[in-house]
Amino acid sequence: MTTKRPLPSPQSALAFAAEWSIRPSDPNEIHCFPVDGFIATGEIVQICPWLADGVGRRRVPARSPACRGPDASQAASGSATDPPQAAPQAAPQAVPGFWDPRRRPERPDLSRLTVIRFLTETDYPPFNFTGADGNPAGFNVDLARSLCEEIKVTCTVQMRRFETLVDALTSNRGDAIIASMAVSPQLRARVDFTDPYYRVPARFVSRKDAVMPEIRPEYLEGKKVGVIAGSAHEAYLKAMFTDAELHAYPGDDAMRAALRRGEVDFIFGDAISLAFWINGTDSGDCCAFSGGPFVESRFFGEGIGIAVRKGNDVLRQALNWAMFRVWEKGRYTDLWLRYFSVSPF
Repeated sequence: MTTKRPLPSPQSALAFAAEWSIRPSDPNEIHCFPVDGFIATGEIVQICPWLADGVGRRRVPARSPACRGPDASQAASGSATDPPQAAPQAAPQAVPGFWDPRRRPERPDLSRLTVIRFLTETDYPPFNFTGADGNPAGFNVDLARSLCEEIKVTCTVQMRRFETLVDALTSNRGDAIIASMAVSPQLRARVDFTDPYYRVPARFVSRKDAVMPEIRPEYLEGKKVGVIAGSAHEAYLKAMFTDAELHAYPGDDAMRAALRRGEVDFIFGDAISLAFWINGTDSGDCCAFSGGPFVESRFFGEGIGIAVRKGNDVLRQALNWAMFRVWEKGRYTDLWLRYFSVSPF
C-alpha cells in the first residue's frame, strides 16, 4: 500500500496531469550560508555540535555560540519530576536535517543521466499541488528543481493521482516519485528509495497558557491526552506514557475541538498536520506545541524518500548526492522556511 500522512488542504488543486520542464540554472551560481551548528531532539535548545542520531536539526538563526544544558540554578530549585516552565522568548525556527556532514557522499558518475522524469501527486499542499498558473508547485516540486540544478540535467514533473504513482514508475512512465511517499517494507518490495529527505514527527499540543518546553512520561501522569483511535500515536502513548489518561477520538477535528474546549490537557499526533492547524484560522490561535518531536521509526515510520525503479542505483545515488549538496548549500533550509511558518520540529 502506498501511504502518506493526511494533511489539511489549504489550497484546492486541479485533478489533471501537467508537465513542467526544469532546466539547470547558471552552473557558476553559488548558494552559501553560515554554518550555525546542529542539535539533537530533546530538552537542549541551544546550538550544539552535530549528533549523529539521524534526527539532527538546524537552528535558524543561531542564538547561542555554544551548547549548554538546563541552567544550574533552575536544576537546583526544582525536583527531577517537576515540569520546567516555558521560557518567555520564542525559540528559533527549527529546520530538520537528516544528513551527517561527516559522511559526505562521493560525487557519482552523472554522465549517464540526460533527463529525469519526476512523478508527483496532484493535490497534497503544501508539498505538491497545481499552482495558479496550472503548473506543478510545492515543496516537493521545488526540491526536485533544486536537485536537477545540482545534477545539471533537464527534468520534467508530471502530476498524477497518488494511487497511480508506483504503477507509473514501474511501467517506465517516469523515473522517480517525489510525492511525500512514506518508506515502508511493502513499498520496498516494489521500488527502491533514496535516503529520507524529511520525516513526519509526532508532537504534543496544548493550550497556549499551558505550554511545556519539555515533555517526559512522568510530567503527564494523570493528564488527559487526546489522540486518534487506532493510530500509531495512540500505540506510542500506550507504550511510553502509561500514566497519562488517554482519550481516543475518531478523527482530527474531534480531537482538536476537545483541546480547544479544554476537555483534554494535550493532544498528540502528526506534527506536520498539527503545525498547519496551529497556524491556521481553525485553531482560533488557541494552542501551541509542547515539548519536542518524537521520531521513533518503530511507531512513526522510516521517513519520506524519493522512489526509483528497482535496481536503478545510478539515479538513486545521484539523487542522494544532490540532496546532500542542496542541504549543504542551505537551499533545503530556504525551502523549508518558505513552506513551513510553524515548524513541525
